[in-house]
Amino acid sequence: MPQARLNARTLFISDIHLGSKDCKAEFLLHLLKRVDVERLYLVGDIVDFWAMKRQIFWPALHHQVIQQVLSMARSGVEVIYIPGNHDEVMRKYRHPDVASIRIQRQAIHTTADNKRLLVLHGDVFDAETCHSRWLSFVGDHLYDFLLWLNRQTHRVRNLFGHNYWSLSAYVKSQIGKAEEVIGHYRAAALRETNKRGLDGIVCGHIHHPELVESDKLLYANTGDWVENCTALFESHEGELSLMKYTLSDAKPVRFSRRRQRSYNNAA
Repeated sequence: MPQARLNARTLFISDIHLGSKDCKAEFLLHLLKRVDVERLYLVGDIVDFWAMKRQIFWPALHHQVIQQVLSMARSGVEVIYIPGNHDEVMRKYRHPDVASIRIQRQAIHTTADNKRLLVLHGDVFDAETCHSRWLSFVGDHLYDFLLWLNRQTHRVRNLFGHNYWSLSAYVKSQIGKAEEVIGHYRAAALRETNKRGLDGIVCGHIHHPELVESDKLLYANTGDWVENCTALFESHEGELSLMKYTLSDAKPVRFSRRRQRSYNNAA
């Protein structure tokens, strides 16, 4: 039986990392073929040029994701591409519109209920947080090893008919330092939001999906398609929902919105 269509006003996705072996392109492609949206934000690290410098990896599924996005743009979906650090070469692109896709550094998105949200990838906050120290603490090679383990776990679970589960995301959640880093990143994002007089921010970059209200400001991290397989939806009424999506889910799994007393005490 065909699955029901997913209807929304806006879809935000980030950190797809096409060109990387860890990209869950099959899950994302299935989602993109199911959604009916007016606007699609690609919030950075869509193509992983860093990974492709080490090894060219571009299977048919990755090409199909690009073709599906182009098809959506041709059919009238407004597609806004905000490059991240892994696809920063696209930030230098002199022509703002490519194949009906608008490329820009950041955007101000107005929701259906007139909330104004800053939309950017989020690597700009690295200098204000200890995200770089997190990378030093865990180490690039260890993270790559975790992602390799994640691929093997996914293959075995898939073989036995089990739902997708991210080993790498679980390991990170058990490390206390990670929560501290995430808190500093969230606080930096909310400080920038407050400074600009906006209602909230939508970003990615750190591969940690969450939806948090703090001091009347909204922080939405779209997550990624390497570990978590998450996307942010805006309904036609302006409600934001963070959802996990894999082929094994009959329906996307909705994340709960969390409230935090003050972002200045986030860590």
